[in-house]
Amino acid sequence: MLLAWPRVVVCWLALAAACGAGTETPQDSSNTPVTPPPSLNGQDWTRFDVDPQRSGVFVAETGITSANVASLVRQQVPIDGTVDGSAIYLHDVQIGGAAHDAFFVTTTYGKTLAIDASDGSVLWRFTPASYASVAGSARVTTATPVADPDRTHIYAASPDGDIQKLNVSDGSAVWSTAITTLPAREKIASSLNLFRGKVLATTGGYIGDAPPYQGHVVSVDAATGQLSSVWNSLCSNQSQLLTPSNCAQSGSAIWGRAGAVVDSATGDIFVATGNALWDGSTNWGDATLALDASAAHLVANYTPTNTASLNASDADVGSTSPALLDATHVLQGGKDGTMRVIDLQVSGGSSPHKGGEAQVVSTPSGSGLFTAPAVWRRSDGTWVFAADGGGTAAWTYNAGRLTKAWSNSHAGTSPIVAGGLLYVYDPGGTLRAYDPTTGALAAELACGRGHWNSPIAVDGRIALPEGNSNDHATAGTFDIWRKP
Repeated sequence: MLLAWPRVVVCWLALAAACGAGTETPQDSSNTPVTPPPSLNGQDWTRFDVDPQRSGVFVAETGITSANVASLVRQQVPIDGTVDGSAIYLHDVQIGGAAHDAFFVTTTYGKTLAIDASDGSVLWRFTPASYASVAGSARVTTATPVADPDRTHIYAASPDGDIQKLNVSDGSAVWSTAITTLPAREKIASSLNLFRGKVLATTGGYIGDAPPYQGHVVSVDAATGQLSSVWNSLCSNQSQLLTPSNCAQSGSAIWGRAGAVVDSATGDIFVATGNALWDGSTNWGDATLALDASAAHLVANYTPTNTASLNASDADVGSTSPALLDATHVLQGGKDGTMRVIDLQVSGGSSPHKGGEAQVVSTPSGSGLFTAPAVWRRSDGTWVFAADGGGTAAWTYNAGRLTKAWSNSHAGTSPIVAGGLLYVYDPGGTLRAYDPTTGALAAELACGRGHWNSPIAVDGRIALPEGNSNDHATAGTFDIWRKP
């Protein structure tokens, strides 16, 4: 369903007036500010947690090491919104007729900004037509955008229930498509994904789970904006955008930070659902689910044996998305303070599967997991990193079993591994860098408070948004660290 384009406001701001508080712009010998050139041989960070499978691992060199990370200098960029997610990054792209390295972020009320990675100036801003009607309200999105492989377009969400395809060059909209018929109830909380020419998005509900809403997975054709498929986790026998009041069940939010997780080898799409009825037939609340590459058919499913009590006590598994451990196992966290290793050979097929976990371990501090684990595959083995409100921990993984390697009591959001360092943002106001295999602290970088925000580290820079979507603010801060 292709809807009319929203009104677009594209603002070009002069570099001198562009959010320069706290900058450390390099100086030449005449003491004149010099903007570094774009990174001609740089790298891209195209989506939340790096890749379609949401590994959280960036294997390329970043230019940031344990020896220099503590010396990075922070620029605090004031922006007109809160970004309760992460940035994406494209190097050496054409914006406004010139080459730039740029970060792209979406604010809670749907503004998407391009920010120059070298000096922090805002290069353009897209403002959806719905902005004035939602700004300052509880209607928010916390979705991280995703970049097209063509490097000339990105895809972003807004609280009006739309996904927009935007031109990298100026922020103008190519198309805008609604993925819900009731955006006042159905929230786009999870980050967008893109695979084989399809934009993948999921929906959940707002705080309080006010009915009616149903979590669903939507596939949108990246070229045309046409809906390719819809899979509803409640009333799953209906394969179109539901009018929520027409389904007898409500809930089953798909709201984990990683949203739709894609197995790059098979194209299968993994999601987890929140509180709702599970009947193993057409209602799949509180479950880990795998769909085929068309996002139309269920190919694996799991729910805990105590799914009814988890549902009743608001302790569902949908607080985090599945993490892919290997070809036959996924890791599923939950609000109950556990992480379950699920064997897909046991839970495969559309027939209902309860229990049968390969292993159950505690989250880092035994509290609910609301973040996305990182899975670092190396030639000598696989590592898993997770953080919650009371700790950060690492495990080694082999053949369906996790073995604890190290842990600490530092809270964190979704961890990332980049350039051989493990980065974990403590939303109390500290970004920490660790040696991934030992947990040794390499640096603590001071920053502001946050919520679900998580960092990226690429081309000699670290980027981290600050702020909390629950504050309903229309202004915020975007941090960029660079070498002095």
